[in-house]
Amino acid sequence: MNDHVTNSIRESYDRLAEEYARRIFDELQHKPLDRQLLDRFALQTRGRGQVCDMGCGPGHVARYLHQASSSVFGLDLSPRMVEQARKLNPGITFRVGNMMALDLPDASLAGIAAFYAIVNIPKQSLATVFLEMHRVLQPGGLLLLGFHRGDESHREEELWGLKISMDFLFFQPLEISRYLKTAGFTIEEIVERDPYPDVEFPSHRAYIFARKPSDGGQPVTNSNAG
Repeated sequence: MNDHVTNSIRESYDRLAEEYARRIFDELQHKPLDRQLLDRFALQTRGRGQVCDMGCGPGHVARYLHQASSSVFGLDLSPRMVEQARKLNPGITFRVGNMMALDLPDASLAGIAAFYAIVNIPKQSLATVFLEMHRVLQPGGLLLLGFHRGDESHREEELWGLKISMDFLFFQPLEISRYLKTAGFTIEEIVERDPYPDVEFPSHRAYIFARKPSDGGQPVTNSNAG
């Protein structure tokens, strides 16, 4: 993903940050399956170290995990989104960061929750993102990845009356599973659901529980996954 695309995504979410927080921050109370999956993630990572809400937006997932006794911090590309997260979630750490080049030590996280964090990531950059996630997870560390299921992409120049410039991408679960396996993950479960009416964008959703093997695992070389 080149600097122009990265900067466009950052600037778009900076413009959206306040309205995004207003519309999205309480959405988990209307999404029982999402809460169930986050409860499972929290249970399986609790006491093992820090977890990251990656692509945290206004911090609603981080807040939920914090309330579930996770040692969680949030990370987002958009400085203004991070400002919203800090304002709305006192007591939780949020920082600016790029999934393409995480400023985190190797094997430093017990888990990563990434809800819709890849929605703007071009396919050719997914391998880099998943390699970075694998790198920063401890052996045995858990990834919970959520995304829109499908084959389409949407170019958006406006959202909620605000000017943006981003592509929104949908992915097939088996395709994402291949990328994750190539990065060195093992797939534990794929969960899918229909959209919740009047709560969210009406797309089908997919969630993948993937784990870095206890022996650390190794990325697959010479793969056609990307």
